Amino acid sequence: MAEILTQNEIDALLQALSSGAIDAESVKSEDKSKRVRPYDFRRPSKFAKEQIRTIVMIHENFSRLLSSSLSAYLRAMVQSEVASVDQLTYEEFIKSLQNPTVINVLSLKPLEGNMVFEFATNLAFGFIDRMLGGQGAYDGIIRELTEIEQMVTKRVVVRMAASIKEAWSNVINLEPEYQGMETNPMFTQVITPTEMVILVTLDVKIAEVSGLMNVCYPYVLLEPVLNRLSSQYWFASAKTSFSTEATATLKNRLKEAILPVEVELGKTTINVREMLGLAVGDVIKLDQSIKEPLCIKVGKEEKYVGFPGISNNRIAVQLYGVKQKGGEHDGK
Repeated sequence: MAEILTQNEIDALLQALSSGAIDAESVKSEDKSKRVRPYDFRRPSKFAKEQIRTIVMIHENFSRLLSSSLSAYLRAMVQSEVASVDQLTYEEFIKSLQNPTVINVLSLKPLEGNMVFEFATNLAFGFIDRMLGGQGAYDGIIRELTEIEQMVTKRVVVRMAASIKEAWSNVINLEPEYQGMETNPMFTQVITPTEMVILVTLDVKIAEVSGLMNVCYPYVLLEPVLNRLSSQYWFASAKTSFSTEATATLKNRLKEAILPVEVELGKTTINVREMLGLAVGDVIKLDQSIKEPLCIKVGKEEKYVGFPGISNNRIAVQLYGVKQKGGEHDGK
């Protein structure tokens, strides 16, 4: 697109031409000169800048979903954030990986082809240690995973795949399916070495172990949805209502939330002399009548009323009703 001059720039140019400071012939020759832009045919840029920005937004969402999902699944704090997004050939990606590593291949139906989840062995051992009851530690030894360790790691990757599905839901409904695992990068030929890929690198930390996770998409895999990778399409899709499946997933996550429940037996006031004189066997009279229901709090909110009792030789409380606030039944 040609550069648009302001009115001041036009006036200055006309004044320079009239005074002879600029030669009109030289201006014409400059306009006719060709502008050369370097282009590397070995690494053609197949993704537009706007498409890359949309991919960044998708994986920032994926990073948040991954942190939440793995934290709940592993019962440990997992932090994840997007480190970089690059275009390169598949051969360059494979050569950049250490050996051994953990490469997971997944299909993304209805798209044709496979994607790659790759992370270093220290992250894999952190996941495994946490899954088997440890603190998520890593002993520093670099080795290949055993068959049992691969099965444990596969469960974590399947959990990641669910987050990938949700992150891409504004663009396309994907059905990730686990295809297999490899530890030697040279044995993982998803596409031809010269094909272009988009590589998303995440910085992941679990407990005291941190490392990089690579999410690799071949160009041929994403080609059918490139026209949807625009900010306008992204935000338009984001405004749609939740699907039935997304609502069910949200409800299931809410069911896993832990809330404290407290029952207040009553209150009373005594002076310091009486408190210092208390001994084993003394009785403190509360202001709560045994005929009146107790207040039951969920978190800091008063939600229910009930009566104290014993269940299976343990102190318990039986729900009697729901507290009402402003004419609404808050506990229902």
